[in-house]
Parts: sequence; structure tokens; C-alpha cells
Amino acid sequence: MSTEAPHNDVIDRLLGLREGDAVHGLRHARGKVVDATQAFHELAFFSPETTLAQRQDRLLAAALLARATGPARLADEYRRQLLDTDPAAAYRAALEGKENTGSDALDILARYARTLALNPAAADRQALLALTQAGWSVPETVALAQIMGYVSYQSRMMIALAALRDLGAGAAPAADAPEDAGFVHPAHLPAPGERLDINGYTNASLGWKSWLPIQDADTLTDRQAAILDTSHPSARTSDYYMLLIRAPELLEQRSLVYNAIMYAPGGGSRSERELASAAVSRINGCVYCASVHAQRFEQLSKRNDVIAQLFEDPRVAGTTAREQAIIQAAIGLTEDPAGFNADSLRPLAAQGMTPEQIRDVLCSAAIFAWANRLMLNLGEPVMPSQA
Repeated sequence: MSTEAPHNDVIDRLLGLREGDAVHGLRHARGKVVDATQAFHELAFFSPETTLAQRQDRLLAAALLARATGPARLADEYRRQLLDTDPAAAYRAALEGKENTGSDALDILARYARTLALNPAAADRQALLALTQAGWSVPETVALAQIMGYVSYQSRMMIALAALRDLGAGAAPAADAPEDAGFVHPAHLPAPGERLDINGYTNASLGWKSWLPIQDADTLTDRQAAILDTSHPSARTSDYYMLLIRAPELLEQRSLVYNAIMYAPGGGSRSERELASAAVSRINGCVYCASVHAQRFEQLSKRNDVIAQLFEDPRVAGTTAREQAIIQAAIGLTEDPAGFNADSLRPLAAQGMTPEQIRDVLCSAAIFAWANRLMLNLGEPVMPSQA
């Protein structure tokens, strides 16, 4: 059995990306994303502090998620790594898709992983607490949640990069279309920045309440405190961060991945990254994330018309062909990752989007496969009147 971390980047290796390839260059131009993604992977599955039982649980959840979303080579990688640990028969039964493995705890974990794969909104408080009732500690439950979010992101990153490669990432696209200077705000909508409430979604600032016991601020280690301080300015007063800090190193790398995708200069515009994020959150049913990224889109673009459309019906949302293409790509990568391919990207290229812009929109959609699964499956939003 080998527990040694791979010496090369797992996504590059599984996709066969090599230096000199167009998509390799496109991916590695965002070096902080690449490095933090790989660092999270090694912490999650190869940390010397991880017990054999923990590693087997994590690899099982990863294998089941990857099987549901694709690509097959990722599912095969996790399956092989789990089998290399010589697991008990119950793990092998779960890998084979059996509903009753002989272990009630593994049955609960397998059901949770399969639900998170494509329907995260269905994994509710009861499903989460079933994990702790089955014997997983709160820190390990948080770690499992982070890892399941990570694999949801990792699989979609691989699928998106493969689609870019098939599209021809080195091809020169048409010139980027300018913003429409003649925009007139629809009279029936509140002014940008004012409250918008449609179909249970809102651009109001929401609270968030954890379903698991959070870390007591008075018991933070120096390391935990440092990670919180670099994660978010309000982390110490946030249930979300005070829960995730129970698996501190995973939170640190996850924050690095997120920030490098959402805030890096160049490439896709910040507003289009926020639009893709809001679209994924709307499709996944994450009211909290949809509210945050609706606000950020409005702040950047000084508009809320497309946000109103997203809240109303995301499948027809978009005030321009470019917005429609971004939203539909985000929806496709979210709902049907296995069916996402170069054809899914052609509407983006047809709107003059460069490979760098397409990459950043797809990265934003992929990271929200992770973000939504934490917000949806570890707690619930709190409306302003309840905060």
C-alpha cells in the first residue's frame, strides 16, 4: 500500500497536459490556482496525519462522486487508490454501487456522497447529522464535506479543460465586444443596490447558521487564528468560517483556490465571473451564495436586470447573447458535467471570448460546485429579519 503523494500535478497527469500544450499554458497561467488545488489534494488524501480509516473514507466518497460526475479517469484514479489500501469488503461493495454494504456507517456515507454529486440541495441537515451519529467526529465530518466539495470542483475543472482543449484553446477568437453604453435600467426593477426578491432568492445580505458545533473563538490555536485572518476579514464572527476552521489546513488551501479564481487580474472580467457564480448558485439552489454574488455583480456592473432574470428563470436569463452563453455554460457544467464538451463552449467563442476569458468563467463555475456544497450542506441561510 502506498500513501505517498504524487510528485506531479494530478489534473495535468490525468488529462495528459504537458508543457508546451496550449491548455497546459492556459491552466498554468493561473499558477496560484494550480498550486493550491494540488496542495489541497495532497492534504486531503496523502497527509501523514491522516489515519488509514480516514483515508479510505475520503477515497470512497471521492470515487463515488467522480463516478457520478465524470470524467471516468478521475473515478478510476480514486477507485484504484482505495483498492490499493486493501479495504474491508464493505468498501468494495460500496465501490460496486451496492446499497447495503454490510456497514451502516458506510451506507450513510455512500448515500451522502451520491446525493452531493448532482443534487446537493437534497442533502439536508438530517443527512449531515447522520454522519456524526454514525461515528464521524465533527472535524472529520467537516473534512469530508470539504473533500466532497473539492472533488465536485476537481471533476468539473478537468471536464472544462478537456472541452477547451477540444475546442482549440490556441485559436484566435474574434475581437471582444464592447459593453453596451446605451444601457437603460428596466423601469419595473428596483434600482441596482436596492433589495430584489424573486422566487425565494434575494440580493439582500444574509446570515448563515451552522448545523454542526462551531469552533469556540477562545480555543483557537495560533495556527487556526492565522488561517482565519487570511481567509476573510469577518471570519471570526462567521459560523461558516468558525466551522470550517475545524479542518484548518483544508480551509487554508480552499481559500487560496477560491481567491485565486475569483480575484486574479486579467482574463475574464470580475463581473462575468460573478455572473457565472450566481448562475451556478441559482441552479444548485444555494440561496446564500446566490445573494452574495448577485450583490457583487451589481456592484461591479451597476445593473441588476440579468440577476432578476436569473432569479426568475435561469434557463432563459441573459440580456445579451454573451450573457446567455456564459449562463448556459455555467448551467451545463453544473447540471450535466459528463455531457459538457467543446460544443458547450462554442457559444462563448462565438461571442468573441478569448480562451483566457472562457477559462476564468469555467473556473468560476467549477469553484462554485465546491462553495455551494459547503453552504448548502453544512448549514442554512438566515434572512435579514432573523439575523
